[in-house]
Amino acid sequence: MFDDEDLKNQLRRVLASVEQLLPQAVGAVDWNRTYAANWRRQAFAGYLEPIDELDPVQLDDLLDIDRQKQILDENTRQFIKGYPCNNVLLWGTRGTGKSTLVRALLNAYAAQGLRVIQVDKDDLVHLPEIFAAINGQDYRFILLCDDLSFEAGESSYKMLKSALDGSVYAAPEHVRFYVTSNRRYLLPEYETDNLGFKMVNNELHAGEGAEEKSSLADRFGLWVPFHLFTQDQYLELVRQISARLAGESGIVVEWDEELRKAALKWSYEKSKRCGRTALQFSRYWVGQQLLKRE
Repeated sequence: MFDDEDLKNQLRRVLASVEQLLPQAVGAVDWNRTYAANWRRQAFAGYLEPIDELDPVQLDDLLDIDRQKQILDENTRQFIKGYPCNNVLLWGTRGTGKSTLVRALLNAYAAQGLRVIQVDKDDLVHLPEIFAAINGQDYRFILLCDDLSFEAGESSYKMLKSALDGSVYAAPEHVRFYVTSNRRYLLPEYETDNLGFKMVNNELHAGEGAEEKSSLADRFGLWVPFHLFTQDQYLELVRQISARLAGESGIVVEWDEELRKAALKWSYEKSKRCGRTALQFSRYWVGQQLLKRE
């Protein structure tokens, strides 16, 4: 038999265990003051967590992706005004500015009612809960899924497919998906995928495997590709970024052969020429010049 004290201690342990499973007690997000939030999963549920500090990047800071900026900017302005617009898949090499462009759009249009909710791949199964959390809001929400890719059979793949396809889980009218990925079809591609192609009435038709892999990407109205820069584009980007960073620090960095060779060497070591590599090198180079002037 338990005495009263033993029973109380057991009840305390049970309550402590149950509290760990319950979602965190948080209030509704004040979207008047909050421009972006993360969906945070806790045990069996989740909640929207406001992001207090945003990346200050502006559209003018993003160089040599003018076509991509134009496409995303036009689609986003259509969305804000309530005009017909599309869900967007931004695909291409890492470090080419895909997610940074979405953050810059938020900074450009937050005052006009644009908001961003970032959702991890594993949390896409909670889309109905996210839609319910922003139901009735007068703002326009971009659901950003960053660096997204799937393996065959993942449940979150089917949930996103349903949300994009107008099924029972379809996104509300004030929500659009902006997804970034290194994969054009969001799924791994294998050489065997091409074995199912066949001729039907003198036309080439993809097999079931290839059709399935393109079926999710096809649900995005806009595909926006991001590619690696040429050597000349990369060097021009380094020149502009390093000049801007130097100017912000009150110094002048001369574009000379030493700087050019150092920038190329950095890109060889990183094995890619992209905006991220140019920014990282420019930070390094300008920081080095500041140290030398002390």
